[in-house]
Amino acid sequence: MKKIILALFLTLGTMSIQAQEIKWMTIDEALALQKKNPKPIFMDVYTDWCGPCKYLDTTTFQDASIVNYITANYYAVKFNAEGNSTLNFKGKTYSNPGFDPNRKGRNSAHDFTKFIAVEGYPSMYIIDKKGELQKPIVGYKTAEQLLPLLK
Repeated sequence: MKKIILALFLTLGTMSIQAQEIKWMTIDEALALQKKNPKPIFMDVYTDWCGPCKYLDTTTFQDASIVNYITANYYAVKFNAEGNSTLNFKGKTYSNPGFDPNRKGRNSAHDFTKFIAVEGYPSMYIIDKKGELQKPIVGYKTAEQLLPLLK
């Protein structure tokens, strides 16, 4: 009986940890919210083929300290550096005219990716309350490495 209760306790504890997640949005959504309620934006710039990007999603961005801190202090944005979205930043529209929907693996870089001069993947950016890009955080980071950089 004790083993069953312990197993149930461990299962419920694991489920509550896994249930926490960052509520990602588009950059246009975050910028609109930022105008109403000034708060910095945390932007994860990734690609579909990037292994460290996927690892960041399954480890660091699942860590309760990161989830809680980003949720409380930032608007969280996921931006596909080779995606087909159109976005507006500081009065300019950015798109990916070279995007090929049939291409597997690497695709054309989005114009916004070029504008922010992404050095590698993953890259994380802070856009402050005034809409200014801060220095990027490049490469995979553990929760312990990333949290001090967000504070």
